[in-house]
Amino acid sequence: MTRPEGTEGFVLNQTMLRVRDPQAALAFYRDVLGMTLLQRLDFADMKFSLYFLAYLGADEKVPEDPAARARFIFSRETTLELTHNWGTESDAGFSGYHNGNSEPRGFGHLGISVPDVAAACARFEALGVPFQKRPQDGRMKDIAFIRDPDGYWIEILSVAGMTASVVAAG
Repeated sequence: MTRPEGTEGFVLNQTMLRVRDPQAALAFYRDVLGMTLLQRLDFADMKFSLYFLAYLGADEKVPEDPAARARFIFSRETTLELTHNWGTESDAGFSGYHNGNSEPRGFGHLGISVPDVAAACARFEALGVPFQKRPQDGRMKDIAFIRDPDGYWIEILSVAGMTASVVAAG
């Protein structure tokens, strides 16, 4: 299938999630899921910060030069952008962001492909990560859903498991 004319070179670059506490969110995406922080941008006059994270290949390095780093970040595929509106982390009245899975439903989840769902879930369990669905639960087996510090759902899947599910579904 060919792309419509005029869309050559289009790339899905980023998905943005709003986060209450950037330190908790960064620890989760960096230390639990293994992503690399590519850049932090602070916008003091508008009181928010952006954190760009991604999975890097073994030979990839984030450029030091600001222009080269910007090209590196905004030309790659699948970057996660965390947006922190200053003050939410310490506002006792802040009830959090809608995760998209309670009513009214909207946004659903991020998906992370792992080599071994059971091994990844054992690691998440040991780290105290909250589960929305464990691999053995429900009708769809061998996938899991975990929750980040803001309650967003993250699907944990494997290529082998999804291939088998797609083939079985026809």
